[in-house]
Order: sequence, then structure tokens, then C-alpha cells
Amino acid sequence: MRKFPLLVALAAMIPISQADAATTVLGNGLASICSKAAIAGSDDPRAVEVCTLALDTEAMDRRDRAGTFVNRGVLKMRRQRYRDARGDFETAARLQPTMGEAFVNRGAAFVGEKRYVEALVEIDRGLALGPEEPEKAYYNRGLANEGLSDTKAAYFDYLKALELAPEWDIPKRELTRFSVTTR
Repeated sequence: MRKFPLLVALAAMIPISQADAATTVLGNGLASICSKAAIAGSDDPRAVEVCTLALDTEAMDRRDRAGTFVNRGVLKMRRQRYRDARGDFETAARLQPTMGEAFVNRGAAFVGEKRYVEALVEIDRGLALGPEEPEKAYYNRGLANEGLSDTKAAYFDYLKALELAPEWDIPKRELTRFSVTTR
């Protein structure tokens, strides 16, 4: 099973931190190089060009093609090109309507644009499809909920992200900003 990227797009009021997950596209071609760049956390514009060249010139099955669109979208999102990234995620979703990562990443792009209600819709849709790394989706959803001033929901999303990936430091740091009291 391939992993498809979920990038955390951050709201200005939220401390800067990123969580990247990228897809593995097998083989030795350009799509594989694109995949490796996304996995490595690249934000080099040349990596986007490699992905584009792969999409324009390489024969791929629908899943790898969709994964390459997701990877290119993640690379664009790292450069804060949210609208362009959303276009890639939309194309990936059309190619593979059951690819949760396409929807979760589209939600992350909406978070980057501070369009939190739309972000929640997309992230929830992606979660329902079972993404490879749901902890990244919960983290993104926490960002969206925090952007909507729903502190309680944000807290529980960060907590779920940590529960799913206990070694992941980013949700741990987010949770330190919360104070839980009983009434």
C-alpha cells in the first residue's frame, strides 16, 4: 500500500510547525523522483517541475497518477501555493475517488487559506475514506477547529493525532498549549 502525503498548512495564529507524509511511487522514473522529493520534505520548485514532467510524459496506472498529483500538490502547498495545490488534489480525487489523502490534503490547503469550514468538510471526507496516516488528518482538523475558535474540538483532534502516533512531537507540542480543567 502506498502512502499519500498530508501536509499541515498552518494558520497564522497557530505556532509554525509542519507534518509531511508523502506517497511512494514505485519504479525508477520521474514519478518516483517526485515521490522521493515529497517524502524528503522538499520545497524546491524544481521538484514540482519533475512531477509535472512525470505527469506529462510517463505512463502510469490511475493510482500512481493520482499519487503523483497528490505529491505535486504537497510540494506546491509547501510553497504556500494553496490554490494550485488544491487543483492537483481535485484531479487526484477525480482519478481515485476513494483516495482519502486527496481530500485530506485539499482540506489542509483550505486551512492554509484560512477557509476552515471548507477544510473540515474535506478532512472529514478524507478520514471517512481511511487515509494511510489518519493522525495527520486529525492534526489538520485540529488546526481547522482552532481556526474556528472551537478549542475543545481542536484539543480532542490533537489528542487523537497523538494517540495514533505517540512518537510524533508536533501534536505533543500543540497539546502543551491547552489547560484542561474539570467542573
